[in-house]
Amino acid sequence: MMRRLIIAIDGPSGAGKGTVARAVAARLGYRHVDTGAMYRAVAWKALQQGLDPRDEANVARIADSASFDLEQGRVRIDGHDVARAIRTPEIDAAAAAVARHPAVRRALVARQRLLGSGGGVVMEGRDIGTAVFPDADVKIYLDASPEERARRRAADPAHASSQGAQLTDVATALAARDKSDSTRAVSPLAIAPDAVVIDTTGTDIDETVQRVMEIVNWRLKTEG
Repeated sequence: MMRRLIIAIDGPSGAGKGTVARAVAARLGYRHVDTGAMYRAVAWKALQQGLDPRDEANVARIADSASFDLEQGRVRIDGHDVARAIRTPEIDAAAAAVARHPAVRRALVARQRLLGSGGGVVMEGRDIGTAVFPDADVKIYLDASPEERARRRAADPAHASSQGAQLTDVATALAARDKSDSTRAVSPLAIAPDAVVIDTTGTDIDETVQRVMEIVNWRLKTEG
């Protein structure tokens, strides 16, 4: 029986991680795990409890104790469906703060490793190939120009509050998130040395999915 791979897809917001990861998982019959949704869900719950997202101790307690359901496109934390609620500018900012806490990252990375330990997973995030699964079978880093990423985010139905927003405002928010992610002390956004970098600027999603599948299929052949 062919071994089921661990596939890591990293990159900044708006690079196409979610769409590509879901499509690749569907083609392979693998589980898809959106790790960013976990940080967003923790941020959402912290705000619901009136906590400051910068309060590491209290936010880490949420990350340690919460139950998550990320199956088949669902995003639930402790039974609350937050799939839409976590896609707002407020949660964007809160999640960036939450993701900087070492204690929160330790808690969620441990959970992510359990989710993917058996293989057969396409896991997307910002530190999958560098921190969560540094020995992943396939590592992809998706990127795009800042202008392209801002256009995509502004038009993305999943980020309903961004639709109709000024592109300059969306671009400013993305730049702030990039800076927060790339300068945090623990597991910053970075390209793994052995990752395949794919620039999706001006590229059709189907083309990007096909490119990733070529890399995956090559790896599967080498396994055989």
